[in-house]
Parts: sequence; structure tokens; C-alpha cells
Amino acid sequence: MAWIVLVVAGVLEAVWATALGRSEGFSRLVPTVVFGVALLLSMAGLGFALRDLPTGTAYAVWVGIGAAGTVTWAMLTGTEPVSLVKVLLILGLVGCVIGLKLVGDSH
Repeated sequence: MAWIVLVVAGVLEAVWATALGRSEGFSRLVPTVVFGVALLLSMAGLGFALRDLPTGTAYAVWVGIGAAGTVTWAMLTGTEPVSLVKVLLILGLVGCVIGLKLVGDSH
């Protein structure tokens, strides 16, 4: 259960990071509200997951999912250019996150 909550919290990190960028310094209401709600839920999910998972592993997975999700969304929506190198680096990041989960389960 902790891993599922952690993955959802990581996705919500990408949501709040994207909303923060679109809030234009908290001057736009809807992105600001989305930012606040997603931030609270993301942090709550991370906190919940930390009850059962090692802090270092959980934090790295949370950040990795958030970073990969944020840049992937930006490339899909055209706000950031797509390049082969970026795609390969994101895939490497996702692979490392999966590796951390597998290593965490083996101990």
C-alpha cells in the first residue's frame, strides 16, 4: 500500500510543479488552487509512505516520479522542446526509480 501511495504522491508532485509554473507567481487563481491542493496531498502521501518505507528510497522515488512526470508533461504539451537525449535521460531516471523499488523490496 505504501508504494501505491508513494507513486500517487509522486504524480501529484508533477501536478503541483506544473501548476506552480502556470500560476504566474500565484496571480492566477485556478493554477494556484491546484498547486495548493496537489502540494498538500503530495506531501501527505509522502508522509504516509514514510511510515513503512526507508526515507532515502521513498524520497528519491517521489522526486524521480515528480521530475520525470513534470518534464514529460511539459514536452507533451509543447512548453518544453523534445529531444532524444531528454527522452533517454527520463527513461534512465524511471529505470533508476524502478531499481530503487526493487532493491528496497529485497531487504
